[in-house]
Amino acid sequence: MFLRRPTKEVGTLPQWRLMWRQFRRHRLALAGMAILVPVYFVAIFAEFFAPMSSATANTSMTYAPPQVLRFSGDLGLYVHGYRTERDPKTYEQRYTEDPGRRIDVGLFVHGDEYELLGLIPSDLHLIGPVTKGDPVFLLGSDQNGRDLLSRLIHGARVSLSIGLVGVAASFLLGMLIGGISGYFGGGVDNAVQRVIEFLIAIPTLPLWMALSAALPTDWGPLTRYFAITVILSLIGWTGLARDVRGRFLSLREEDFVMAARLDGVGRLSIIFRHMIPSFASHIIASLSLAIPSMILGETSLSFLGLGLQAPAVSWGVLLEGAQNVRVVANAPWLLAPGVAVVVVVVAMNFFGDGLRDAADPYGNRRIRRGRRRRAA
Repeated sequence: MFLRRPTKEVGTLPQWRLMWRQFRRHRLALAGMAILVPVYFVAIFAEFFAPMSSATANTSMTYAPPQVLRFSGDLGLYVHGYRTERDPKTYEQRYTEDPGRRIDVGLFVHGDEYELLGLIPSDLHLIGPVTKGDPVFLLGSDQNGRDLLSRLIHGARVSLSIGLVGVAASFLLGMLIGGISGYFGGGVDNAVQRVIEFLIAIPTLPLWMALSAALPTDWGPLTRYFAITVILSLIGWTGLARDVRGRFLSLREEDFVMAARLDGVGRLSIIFRHMIPSFASHIIASLSLAIPSMILGETSLSFLGLGLQAPAVSWGVLLEGAQNVRVVANAPWLLAPGVAVVVVVVAMNFFGDGLRDAADPYGNRRIRRGRRRRAA
């Protein structure tokens, strides 16, 4: 009986290969990645994937229910049109399907004009009505007769990008301030920790509300977007800074740090080339948990009317229209942005757990030992 020898010794594999091997063992992390990659891809090219513009409105089709996309061999994709009637008591407009009216739906159809990534002019959409202007609402419409699916896709770009931008700024602040505090210690550490404790002691949501309410009302959507990102970043760095500070306090007396000092290595090089890589898994875990917090922070502010506001489109802005219980009871599809937030946040947590386990040097060491025993 012949044993198949490994093509390459596990101990000689690069770090990223070991991380990928460990990451593949985490089923939930793979599921989270399978959700996040398509969601971010759709958010980047939102204008193409959305059936129509986020501002296109049909005022005669307010709160129209979702239409079922059907397939027929001879007609292709289509949906049934609406039949509207008024309730004689409440005068509320009610919608029912009209099987006698078919609205053709096509792939790669021409519709509302846009600029892809702000650069390439086009009017091509992945899916939409063959005849421009036909009422096609695959996820229903809102109070102004706008397609909720299109607005959900456009809002994903803002809600998901604000998490990445905010975490990037928080990461820089947390690593810099926490690293200085833990590496130097003494009076510098005491001063930094007192500032962090003061910020942590302030209730987060009221602080967000106060800072957001202080923004000028005449600011445009883009300016307000960056302002909300800065607000979330200025508050979100404290947790990472304390974690980094604790790691630095425990590592600055280690032998490899002392050896680097005796070898004449500069302080910044010791911090960024020797100390920070030693706890990369902890940083990855903190960042993966910070991104959902940023998304939830923007959603909460916009839901309360203190964050992004119309005409800007985000998941929080969309949920603002679902505050009325009576409206939600008659149009439950308005809660679709809330479902999207929950799915993305859970997927990010699973993905972050997988990255943390994959970047754990002790976990990789156990893998190498196990592989060596099996190879022997």
